[in-house]
Amino acid sequence: MICILLVAGHGTVLETQIKNDVTGLYAHLAGVPKALLPVIFSSIIIIIIIIIIIIIIIIIIITTTIIIIISSSSISIIIKGRVYKHYERWATANDFPAENLVNDGSTTLEDRLGAVADVELAIRSRRLQDDVMVIAGDMLCADQNFDIAQVIRFFRSQPGELVIYYELEEGERCTCRGIVEVCPKSHRVTRFLEKPQEGVTASRLASVVFYCLRKETLFYLSDFLLRQPEVEDRAFGRFWEWLINEERLPVYGMKLPTGFQLIGQVGLSDYTKWLAHYSAKQQESPAKSIVCRSYARVGLMGNPSDGFNGKTIAMTISNFWAEVTLVESQTLVLLPHPLNDPTEFGSLQDLFCISRKEGYLGGLRLLQATCKKFYQFCSTQGIALTKQNFTLRYDTNIPRQVGLAGSSAIVSATLKCLMKFYNLTEDDLPKPIRANFILNVETDELFITAGLQDRVVQVYEGLIYMDFNKQLMDERGYGEYEALDMSTLPSFWLAYLGDPSDSGHIHSDVRRRWLNGEADVVEAMKHFADLADQARYVFFQTKDWPRLAELMDKNFDLRRSVYTDECLGQGNLRMAQLARQFGSAVKLPGSGGAVVGLCVDPERLGEMKRAFQEAGCVFCLIVPHGPPDYEEQGSNNIPINVK
Repeated sequence: MICILLVAGHGTVLETQIKNDVTGLYAHLAGVPKALLPVIFSSIIIIIIIIIIIIIIIIIIITTTIIIIISSSSISIIIKGRVYKHYERWATANDFPAENLVNDGSTTLEDRLGAVADVELAIRSRRLQDDVMVIAGDMLCADQNFDIAQVIRFFRSQPGELVIYYELEEGERCTCRGIVEVCPKSHRVTRFLEKPQEGVTASRLASVVFYCLRKETLFYLSDFLLRQPEVEDRAFGRFWEWLINEERLPVYGMKLPTGFQLIGQVGLSDYTKWLAHYSAKQQESPAKSIVCRSYARVGLMGNPSDGFNGKTIAMTISNFWAEVTLVESQTLVLLPHPLNDPTEFGSLQDLFCISRKEGYLGGLRLLQATCKKFYQFCSTQGIALTKQNFTLRYDTNIPRQVGLAGSSAIVSATLKCLMKFYNLTEDDLPKPIRANFILNVETDELFITAGLQDRVVQVYEGLIYMDFNKQLMDERGYGEYEALDMSTLPSFWLAYLGDPSDSGHIHSDVRRRWLNGEADVVEAMKHFADLADQARYVFFQTKDWPRLAELMDKNFDLRRSVYTDECLGQGNLRMAQLARQFGSAVKLPGSGGAVVGLCVDPERLGEMKRAFQEAGCVFCLIVPHGPPDYEEQGSNNIPINVK
């Protein structure tokens, strides 16, 4: 691939403002082409050349100001007379052979060729027969570590041309940029608007001078120039408008999750802002940590798994969580947890006891699988990640093997960290897609048997009603999710086995029977969904907590009848029986090993707690965890102090 770098044109705003600056602070920069302006430790053009030359052996740099051809063996620069001396000195200072400088004769704004014509001239004069990448050589972005190799891979995976875009920052006006409208599924650019007026489009996706063109379609440049005799119309924005809006060629978009500046008509204030930005990066203190949590969840109503196209209600709780910490580092490091990923034991007996209770698989594999899937997702979705490394570590207090979604909480928290680190937004990974992503990490990468509902509630957070309607799941890949009111909730409690080894095999062969169309199983799943709808009405309208308790008991009894006592396990049945002795509603919150309950008589909670503890169980009152806006407003659901 050949890379063409477009650098500073004639008579820019920045050049004029430097010349007219009365402070004298920038007098030494008067007349210096924009691409040669200093940026703390180097110049703009040197930064970009270093980034590109690592990936691409042959590079061509061309603009209305200069054309530079760089290969492994020779360098030629075609440059206009007005700034010839600047680039001659630049070349000799950077070991570029000055004898390769060629004056193209362009000295004024009026006799310039235009960006498209310059690129076409380089291709024609050098008889290039390669794919071409075009980048603005006077472009600075918030992070210069973006991965050009990833851009090339995405370009070669698509049957068309490629434009790079980013999301405008708050305060940036679309009237100063080329704006693209992109299909979120196919990533095809459906419309290109060069500096549109306000209100013409709702898109805030701005194209930068960062394009890839296939060698088979380069003749379109000449075709475009024949139709555009005026040099003002030979900007690349006009070329893309002509190519995309008239559907001459398919053009695809790739997002860089960062901001850009020093493109086109920017002034001295922009340059000084970015000078300060790079200065701050040089003097930065050690990288700050990104810390994200995801919370355990309890299933309150509905079918035990979303694999039956049913309905369910679940809630995240503040009692238990998984926390992941990310810190930028020189290499990518995944740190094992000292308790959950042990590699050192006190004795063979110690190894035996830990392995019997905890199993062989800790959380480290969850971090690695999430990172792998994240890179794969971004590559296929047209999101170019920066070449930054990091160190990941995790901690969790979610009890293992009791069905509180501990594994998915680690994956969810890791994904939150990665999104923050790489500056991905809700638009890049919407919540329904994020839940699917977390499920795919576990099922596709690690072959963990899992369903979607746990991931949905952990992504949305709060009290969530989920309808996994078959038609919706088949058409768009996710169901209908609704946040329910959490302002007034009854006091739910949770108990789990101290040794969850006797939690049963919850799913058994029920799914096979359901797929085979066995009438009793099919009818039971419809009944589960109906119970979820009735509970939704209680949460949404009546706040009739005794009625909710009745529904929870019915949910448990239905599950017991379908799955049988053998599958539920004696430990779960004993906890349910104990709860009912104190008049409390009870059901399984997940796959087994724990029970969740609702006691309509709070005065019996203390006595029930002691009974569970004497039976060797852990007992706690549930503290609901809502989304950020819920936390900010505060909750009226203060748990009762049980002594």
